Amino acid sequence: MDRMIYTAMTGASAAAHRQQLLSNNLANASTPGFRAELATFRAVPVRGDGTASRVFALEASAGHLDTAGPINPTGRNLDVAARGNAWFAVQGLDGTEAYTRGGAFEISPDGSLVNAQGLPVLSDGGAPITVPANAQLDIGADGSVGARVGDAPPTRVGKLKLVTPDDDNRLQRGADGLFRPVQGDALDADANARVQSGALEGSNVNPIEAMVGMIAVSRQFEMQMRMLQNGETNDKTASQLLNMNG
Repeated sequence: MDRMIYTAMTGASAAAHRQQLLSNNLANASTPGFRAELATFRAVPVRGDGTASRVFALEASAGHLDTAGPINPTGRNLDVAARGNAWFAVQGLDGTEAYTRGGAFEISPDGSLVNAQGLPVLSDGGAPITVPANAQLDIGADGSVGARVGDAPPTRVGKLKLVTPDDDNRLQRGADGLFRPVQGDALDADANARVQSGALEGSNVNPIEAMVGMIAVSRQFEMQMRMLQNGETNDKTASQLLNMNG
């Protein structure tokens, strides 16, 4: 009896976790550069005293969907979309280098180029990019940042650090929503990476698939709960039979 309870209990917990993941994906369907998070179920034997005859379901993250989102022109000079598999380098709140596909940049009050979350955007030298006061920025296809103040000729103030992960240098999502290399070391700048100025990459979440997935997981959760109820009913029936025989 307890075998069914283990399976149903952990199955319901895994389904609830997947529902949270799908809800987060759906909530970010309009977030620029968002990467849909993937998940998978797996069976894990329960370790302990005695024979390992109990198995529970575990929801494990399978990483993120790595396909690019749609490119949406905005006409804004500080909106930049990374082309291909390029990523922007930013400085996380913990001070480490992290990566994002979100290219909605701003100029902070202290003159630093920051992303939508206020994190400093890093140059190909690994330092924040500082912009002159009252400057008009232009970002080239190679990530070079030019600043124009009034009628003065434009001057280059830096170049966006663009990285291109590969099979040997994969990225994983952190708790802060930023991506970092699995091996821990910062990636080298890719001189061949390109961007599109005046546009933003949309989220790669498919809202219809996310909603259908949420409905399917909801039904799965209900099925697991019915299994728990059936297990409780069977346990009560077995106890009554034993009492009668006693």
